[in-house]
Amino acid sequence: MPIENIPEIYFDTPNKSKDIFVYDFKMTNDVVKSKVNLSMNMFSFLQVGKKQVHFANTSKAVNSEQSLLLKKGNWLWTELLDTEVIYYCKLFFFSEKKLTDFLSKYTKDVKPYQEKVPYFVIENDDYIASFISSLSSKTFENSAYCDAMLSLKFEEILLYLLDKYGSEFEHYLHALISKEVSPFKNIVEDHIHSNLKLEEIAFLCNMSLSTFKRHFTAEYKEAPGKWLKDKRLQKAKELLQGGDLKASDIYLEVGYNNLSNFSVAFKNKFGISPTEI
Repeated sequence: MPIENIPEIYFDTPNKSKDIFVYDFKMTNDVVKSKVNLSMNMFSFLQVGKKQVHFANTSKAVNSEQSLLLKKGNWLWTELLDTEVIYYCKLFFFSEKKLTDFLSKYTKDVKPYQEKVPYFVIENDDYIASFISSLSSKTFENSAYCDAMLSLKFEEILLYLLDKYGSEFEHYLHALISKEVSPFKNIVEDHIHSNLKLEEIAFLCNMSLSTFKRHFTAEYKEAPGKWLKDKRLQKAKELLQGGDLKASDIYLEVGYNNLSNFSVAFKNKFGISPTEI
C-alpha cells in the first residue's frame, strides 16, 4: 500500500507550503490501515463514520461523538463507514510555527506530558459542533483574508479547548513541539499483542521492512516474525490458564485475525489445542 503524504496531497498547488489549512474529506468505501505520513499536526473532526489510528506506541478508535488532535508523524489510519453510505470529516492542519506562536502568546512555559501521548481525544459538545460547521474549506478558499480568518479559527478552537480541559490540554500542546523520537524497542514492545503486520510496525518505526528486520535482529538476536509469534502465543497461554476466557475471547487480543489460524499456531507451539487448557 503506497504512503500518503498528508496534507500535501490535498493542496491545489503542489510544493506550496502552508502554515494552516482546512480540508473537507469524504469517501464512500472503508479504508483499513492506510499508511499516512502526516507532516503537520492535525485536528480530525469526525462527523460521519468511525476512525481508528495507530501511532508508534499506541492506538485509538473514535466515533462521530469525538474528535482527535493528532501529532505529526507516521500513522496507520482505518476509516470506516457507519450506518451511512459516506464517511465525512473535517481536517484542520497547522504548522509548528503557528502552534509555537500561539503558546508564546497565551500559555506559560510548561513541561510536556510525561506519557508523550501522540493524540488528544476531544469530546464534542454544542460549541465544537458549531465550530465544525463554520470550518468549511469552501468558506475560505476564495477569500482575500483566508489566512487571517483561518488563524482566528485556529486560536478560537485552541482557546476553547484550553478553557475546557485546562492544564491537561496545555501540557499536550507543549508536547507537540518537542523533538523527541520514540525508541525502537518501545514501539516494538507496545505492539507485541496487536494484530499489526511486521511491515506496519516497521512503518511506525519510520523504517523500511528490510531495515526494520536488520535492526530487530541486532536488538533482539532473533528474527522478528518468530519473536512476535512466540510472545503472542505465550500471552495467549497465560490468558487461557486464568480459566475465565476461551480462545474465541482472546485470539484478536493476541494478534490473530481469525480463530482457526490462532488454534493451529497454538497447537504447533504447545502440542495441545487451546480448548485443552
